Amino acid sequence: MDKISEIDKLLEVVARLRGEDGCPWDREQTLESLKPYLVEEAYEVIDAIEQGSATEHQEELGDLLLQIVLQSQIRTESGEFKFSDVAKSIREKMVHRHPHVFGDVKVADSDEVLRNWEKNKAKDKDGEQRSILAGVPKHLPALQKAQRVQSRAALVGFDWSDVKDVIAKVEEELAETKEAMAAGDEAHVHEEIGDLLFSVVNLSRFYGMPAEDALNKTIAKFIGRFAAIERHMHEEGRELADCSLEEMDAIWEKAKDSENR
Repeated sequence: MDKISEIDKLLEVVARLRGEDGCPWDREQTLESLKPYLVEEAYEVIDAIEQGSATEHQEELGDLLLQIVLQSQIRTESGEFKFSDVAKSIREKMVHRHPHVFGDVKVADSDEVLRNWEKNKAKDKDGEQRSILAGVPKHLPALQKAQRVQSRAALVGFDWSDVKDVIAKVEEELAETKEAMAAGDEAHVHEEIGDLLFSVVNLSRFYGMPAEDALNKTIAKFIGRFAAIERHMHEEGRELADCSLEEMDAIWEKAKDSENR
């Protein structure tokens, strides 16, 4: 008798949870209700990676896999597809998208791999050509979405050739933002700030740095330095509301200096 795989065991557990004698909470879940959990679990995987704990990473990957199995089980119950169909479709896609591994296509480097990948992806299921920007998830965080769009356009040559041009674009957008502010046009200011952010993402991408990661690191620094202000006030038995901006700036600079030692 063949040994049951861990995947099969997981599928059986989820099917039982969704069954008539299963868990009331699991039985109530729908594809719509599970969406927030899917996003949350994906971010928790990222947190585990950044923490560097293999144990935490393994656990969070399991939580993310559970969301995939749950959604597949809901589709199975409606007769649309099974988990095995999900596995089959991604396996076939990987083979199709890697002709340099599973076929006779030759590539020079990873950049050519990416160009070929996007060319294949730009064809819909009927084999007709579609925009290279099609398929960028609309719910991606804005910075990540901007970088993804820019990267795809760059693959077909729509990109700056020199970082000086990228910096000039950032300065141009900043100047236009200032002009809109001076004119008092709120809608125009909103538009120009978007253009400015987009150009800054381009600068980050040009240096091979994920803009989302860069901003997250800055946010973490801000939180740490602000926490130093809170600790200082707490030690003195004072409230933040009683602290002047000058005092907070002084404590902020001390926290900043201690980071660089």
